Amino acid sequence: MTTMMLQDLSKKMRKIDFCMLSTLGPTGAIASRPMSNNGDVDYDGDTWLFSYRDTRKVAEISADPRVTLTFSAPPSLLGKPGIFIALQGSATLIDDKGEFVAHWISDLDRWFAQGIDTPGLVLIKVHADIAHYWDGEDNGSIPI
Repeated sequence: MTTMMLQDLSKKMRKIDFCMLSTLGPTGAIASRPMSNNGDVDYDGDTWLFSYRDTRKVAEISADPRVTLTFSAPPSLLGKPGIFIALQGSATLIDDKGEFVAHWISDLDRWFAQGIDTPGLVLIKVHADIAHYWDGEDNGSIPI
């Protein structure tokens, strides 16, 4: 039974920076890789991820925008299992520098040395349709 609302899920996600982005390859194989959500953790159904345009994940999103993001948090100090979250949705590729600025944090300089002016930079917006979660004994799905 679902007991969590989207705002509750957002609070849980604030502590999780990295997720796994899964895309569908040309043969139908699922490919996953770690991504940072750039500190955009006030979750409203959209996740923002930066990438270089010339990557396999961007080519796969261009061919089929259906994606899944998975998040997990470690157990609490008292031993309660951490939360597991799977978001299913679609990805859009964005080339707008105004959007780059809105979602940029300085920690990204580690991967994109020229900041929002990095050649080949693209922003991936993932809009979730549904969130599945497992939080100890509580689990469910939240339509978004």
